[in-house]
Amino acid sequence: MNEITLAIGFGTQELLIILLIVFVLFGASRLPQLAKALGQSKRAFKDGLDEADEEARIEAARRRERLHAGEPTLREDELSSDKYTADKSR
Repeated sequence: MNEITLAIGFGTQELLIILLIVFVLFGASRLPQLAKALGQSKRAFKDGLDEADEEARIEAARRRERLHAGEPTLREDELSSDKYTADKSR
């Protein structure tokens, strides 16, 4: 039964207890600061994910262009590059 409760999530009582503990630990004056910091962290994380997705899309487009142009793929470039062959000798 406990596994089912954990899978469903927190209920109202559990959330109220958690909020009460946070309120007691940090006080009313620090809660807005904590909320702001949490929001900024969430935004920065989301921006990082969006940036990584954009980089992946750009790299996929470059690979498609290379395939259509008959150029070697990125992996083949890495294997033939001096930079990567030096790293493999380690």
